[in-house]
Amino acid sequence: MSAMENDQAPWDMSRRGFLKGVGTGAVATGLMQGATDAEAASALRSGKPVGPGAVPITLNVNGTHRWLNAEPSVTLLDALRNRLDTTGCKKVCDRGTCGACTVMLDGDVVYSCSVLAIEAQGRKIVTAEGLGTPEAMSAVQESFVENDALQCGFCTPGFVVATTAFVRDHPNATLEEVREGMGGNLCRCGTYVGITKVAYDLAKKGDA
Repeated sequence: MSAMENDQAPWDMSRRGFLKGVGTGAVATGLMQGATDAEAASALRSGKPVGPGAVPITLNVNGTHRWLNAEPSVTLLDALRNRLDTTGCKKVCDRGTCGACTVMLDGDVVYSCSVLAIEAQGRKIVTAEGLGTPEAMSAVQESFVENDALQCGFCTPGFVVATTAFVRDHPNATLEEVREGMGGNLCRCGTYVGITKVAYDLAKKGDA
């Protein structure tokens, strides 16, 4: 064998060999990701400290498992918006008072700015995107449009999530119950009349 052949030999690879190598690497990467996710979840359950650097986190968002690396201090809101491009929940007050970041966590309404992403692992997260689409809106979304229950629309996703949960949990709610139940969300445009009508009418129908 010539010197040139010796120089080229290490780089010679068939298509089958290349694909086999890529496949092996992908499987190994997947196994490593699964292992690190499991380790992080196990450490969290045991109460052992994690971080301060980024750790692997797995979130169930609208029925789909999503993976990211984030510091333990990252909120669910920032993880959804900045890491997973799920932007329905809005960052406004960032202190759990306005409700623009409202999502459902295992069916319960929460402010995602007040929950750490790492704490949401293993729980079902539902955002406004998971309730319907422009082509197939939920009953609440359709009623928001019909009742003109929005102006700028910035608070609307949080209101839609909160209203969906309220209607589900409070059939035949009175007007006063609607006002109290929806009090955790603020609308700077003042569209409360329309929003209240949405929640009141749908609670009477038992339709979310």
